[in-house]
Amino acid sequence: MAYKTTYPYTGEVLKEYDNQTEADLESALATGDLLYHEWRDSPVADRAQILHKIAQKITANRDDLAKAMTYDMGKLFTEAQGEVDLCAAIVEYYAQNGEKFMAQVPLESPAGRAYYVKQATGVIVAVEPWNFPLYQVVRVFAPNFIVGNPMILKHASICPTSAQKFADLVLEAGAPQGALTNLFISYDLVAKAIHDPRVAGVCLTGSERGGASVAREAGDALKKSTLELGGNDAFIILDDADWDEVKKVAPGARLYNAGQVCTSSKRFIVMADKYQEFLEALKDAFSKAKVGDPMDPKTDVAPLSSKSAQEKLKKQVDSAIAGGATLVYGNGTLDSPGFFFQPTILTDITKDNPIYNQELFGPVASVYKVNSEEEAIKLANDSSYGLGNTIFSSNREHAQKVAAQIETGMSFINSGWTSLPELPFGGVKNSGYGRELSQLGLDAFVNQHLVFEPNE
Repeated sequence: MAYKTTYPYTGEVLKEYDNQTEADLESALATGDLLYHEWRDSPVADRAQILHKIAQKITANRDDLAKAMTYDMGKLFTEAQGEVDLCAAIVEYYAQNGEKFMAQVPLESPAGRAYYVKQATGVIVAVEPWNFPLYQVVRVFAPNFIVGNPMILKHASICPTSAQKFADLVLEAGAPQGALTNLFISYDLVAKAIHDPRVAGVCLTGSERGGASVAREAGDALKKSTLELGGNDAFIILDDADWDEVKKVAPGARLYNAGQVCTSSKRFIVMADKYQEFLEALKDAFSKAKVGDPMDPKTDVAPLSSKSAQEKLKKQVDSAIAGGATLVYGNGTLDSPGFFFQPTILTDITKDNPIYNQELFGPVASVYKVNSEEEAIKLANDSSYGLGNTIFSSNREHAQKVAAQIETGMSFINSGWTSLPELPFGGVKNSGYGRELSQLGLDAFVNQHLVFEPNE
């Protein structure tokens, strides 16, 4: 069975799920397509009322959903609770703003009266990853629900319990059958779904390899797609940064969710005169971070999501060291059956190092020394990725000026990565295309239907 919950803290298989079939997919497509046509004639306000109830259900089931995520992929229970809270906020945001976002938009034309209406397009296939089992789903489900696009979910095989619990909750809150259908299917059936005429588009968060595969299928089928494919985000510390704030934020910007965040700060870029001071501060913080039981509120760093994730990260770090990088701290083994990885710091990573342009998905920080702001910007942009970016400066205008020069989809000033319902999420270059959350996320799979009446 491909779909199973294996608790990363113990390595124990807690639950297994049968794979579903082509017949199950056909049933989901038929149900979703029927609902799409029903929704085309129903007011947005009706769906908004259901979203309000879904948000309430999420909050009421906070601990149950959080435990499911911890058991599925190992994240700290406290972090999982925070994820549930964010999801409730996202659902409520679209419930409150859906009618406004879906209102017709007037267009100025001297030739006549013009406007466009926003309309649903059909069933959307969502292929989602394991690192945020609820958040990744909610940020595409909620806006498409308001629009009137039913969704078929193919979640990561290691977090099936989280996926099914949320799909069940949506129905329990009063959503119609087909609004969100969770399927335990293979990638071959995902491809079949993308090519089905009842499907209007596909969204994916995942690896570059997965994104390329889905984009290829979507292109062949002439279907719209949005992709979020990870990052190698820079954390740029300018010469006028507030160092008390830097030292407070930097460790968490890398260690949150055991470093398994697309927008984690992964490359710390420091001016030469502060380089050693930063290294010592980061090493001190990493050495004090408690690695252990994700259900213990005193734990700082949870296990990685799977044995394969642990092995891949170990291989990457070892190859970096073999390629000339300096191990400042970490890369040790932990006496535990869990899939742990010791917080690790690497320096002296040259352009020819194997990991220079790789995403390290775990608690590993790469620290770079630069001699000027121009060098920092050049280094930040020397990546095939372009998802997020952090800039520390005590001068807002200075930080904004630097932010404008970074090739990325998001910049955060004096802060690690942030996700809020009203802020668009997405990247450029190999980090993907399209946006989720905010009004931009709602527009991703909308038909912007022009209506024009010429002057007499």
